[in-house]
Amino acid sequence: MAKFNKIRARAPLRLGLAGGGTDLSPYCDEFGGAVLNVTIDRFAFASILPRDDGKIILRADDLNITEAFDLDAPLVSEKLTLHALAYDRMVRDFNGGRRIAMTIATTVDAPPGSGLGSSSALVVALVDALRLAINAPLGPYDVAHLAFEIERVDAGLAGGRQDQYAAAFGGVNFIEFTTDARVIVNPLRVSDAILKELESSIVICFSGRSRKSADIIERQTSGISSSSSATLDGLHRLKDDAQSMKAALLSGRIDDMAEILTRSWKAKRSTAQGISNSRIDELMEIAMECGALGGKVSGAGGGGFIFFLVHPEHRFGLIEKLSAAGANATPVMFTHDGSHTWQL
Repeated sequence: MAKFNKIRARAPLRLGLAGGGTDLSPYCDEFGGAVLNVTIDRFAFASILPRDDGKIILRADDLNITEAFDLDAPLVSEKLTLHALAYDRMVRDFNGGRRIAMTIATTVDAPPGSGLGSSSALVVALVDALRLAINAPLGPYDVAHLAFEIERVDAGLAGGRQDQYAAAFGGVNFIEFTTDARVIVNPLRVSDAILKELESSIVICFSGRSRKSADIIERQTSGISSSSSATLDGLHRLKDDAQSMKAALLSGRIDDMAEILTRSWKAKRSTAQGISNSRIDELMEIAMECGALGGKVSGAGGGGFIFFLVHPEHRFGLIEKLSAAGANATPVMFTHDGSHTWQL
């Protein structure tokens, strides 16, 4: 292993514009899925610091959690499972199982359950930082796939496939999930004027309720497995909307994007119970009364972040009204790069 001093990585969070849910198994395995997403100026950060005391230290500084392990002790974490699994997987697969004393410290610019793909971005940042530390030959597809396996298979956390690829690649991507388990990331060449207009038209706000997506995803998966017409019809609609949203985005039709956004939100609510709640409905109503053109919850639903499209001249008023309702509304900026590492 090459020696290192300090290694940093950051991976962007994302907004799911359309198609979210169609990247879930068994839907995408049987029908294929498609999503449109864009990364934003919220990040997951990972730092790796060398140690000479034979310890492995795992830290989540934003959660005020630290766990310490001897180098030859079982790395069984009670609270930082993703940190421990990423470390063990990278050491096993790319360093011959030889453990390395280090501190792994992370922060994320959004709370757990935000609906912005924060946990997947965290795993991508961990994998990418460890990749540099042990000189593993991994490209963006490899990093995303490995992060998916760590989160969904090794940790057994329910969820789809889009978040890891959004974090690894960054930018505006139309991502296809084929029935033979391939993932195809299609970066969209959107004109600068259209991107600036879209960026200026988005407002995000936190619903104040950090949700656990696993229950909602379990209900969706059950509906797919049992061939529930409501679940399947909703997911088919969401996949069609991803195609429509891509066409509207490329031609700069923001009002049409808002119409698709609202239509997709109605379709998403039909795929499982618990996707909306009284707080989300309240914020949606406030936003529409203040000029929002359309909106939806980002992620699985049940809470987390909501985002809206609004004409830029009405954005400030919308932010004021949502913030006055306790939703801490803000604009966003898009990012064009995926996970990035550097060494000091």
